[in-house]
Amino acid sequence: MPDRRMLDQLRGGLVVSCQANPDSPLRDPYIISRLALAAAKGGAVGLRIQGFEDVAAVRAVTDLPIIGLTKTDRDDTEVYITPTAAEGVRLAELGAQIVALDATARPRPEPLTDMFAAVHAAGALVMGDVSTLDEAHAAYAQGADIVSTTLSGYTPYSRQLAGPDWDLMRELHVAGLPFVAEGRLNTPADAAQALRLGAAFVVVGSAITRPDVITGWFAQALGSHTLP
Repeated sequence: MPDRRMLDQLRGGLVVSCQANPDSPLRDPYIISRLALAAAKGGAVGLRIQGFEDVAAVRAVTDLPIIGLTKTDRDDTEVYITPTAAEGVRLAELGAQIVALDATARPRPEPLTDMFAAVHAAGALVMGDVSTLDEAHAAYAQGADIVSTTLSGYTPYSRQLAGPDWDLMRELHVAGLPFVAEGRLNTPADAAQALRLGAAFVVVGSAITRPDVITGWFAQALGSHTLP
């Protein structure tokens, strides 16, 4: 079984998600590894990395804990983040100590219990990305090691918010369910607020490692104003 002390190593800290969309100029495993090193230099305690090549590239340059995932479009399901056990196992084999996967209530190609068991057998912990409190309860009941608020707003029945889902964080804390805060945390103040609401640790991606997205925020803000 995997060593749960890895979660203690991340507690109270910042995990940086280093990812780039297929059309991004940063879409290269070497560049992702440089982003990971920059995050480590800045004080990140862990990294969230998407895709086999990127996980391998990042593992080659740092010993920081990696939360690995895949993003796979399938015709038979809306589940997008690590939809199969085989993907989760491969991530573990490449050096991801934690595998993140969609743990929502949506129909999926494989049962969650089977996926969790396969990832554990491969030596990695399981992070269940959820969108509601009920999904968090179900993920823990089926064997998840930790849950994350990542998918709030990405299921039709969850809160559709422009910012972080603070209410979900409060609900998880009141219910006594350990959780990771992730999703639309765009400022240091947001990250600190998530810890105050009980998050075990915080994952931030776009606001740190996606300059195209950040530039868009500034350009949109300037474009909405009329020059004097």
